[in-house]
Amino acid sequence: QVQLVESGGGLVTAGGSLRLSCAASGRSFSRYAMGWFRQASGKEREFVAVIRWTNGNTYYADSVKGRFTISRDNAKNTVYLQMNSLKPEDTAVYYCAALNRYPVLVPDEYDYWGQGTQVTVSS
Repeated sequence: QVQLVESGGGLVTAGGSLRLSCAASGRSFSRYAMGWFRQASGKEREFVAVIRWTNGNTYYADSVKGRFTISRDNAKNTVYLQMNSLKPEDTAVYYCAALNRYPVLVPDEYDYWGQGTQVTVSS
């Protein structure tokens, strides 16, 4: 049974940093793309960043480029999202997702999802 468990969310003031973790279990993710998405209250879920487990290639939404960094630890089967220079508009529930093919930006394409972790950035 595939499980994705996010952690690391919380409350931070604008300009601060947080690191989210996504622990993956239940199968080999070596051929997967691992993505981070977020959903603010009253808005649709949106793409944040994605990494391909095999080669580490990454892609970011324009809104987070230069501030967020996605990475993976193969030994721990964990994907991270380092978030720096946080803004109030980054406030959302952040979700980790897994897709058994090349990375895409559309949330509906992803096969597995975590439960989400709340990130709140105060001004």
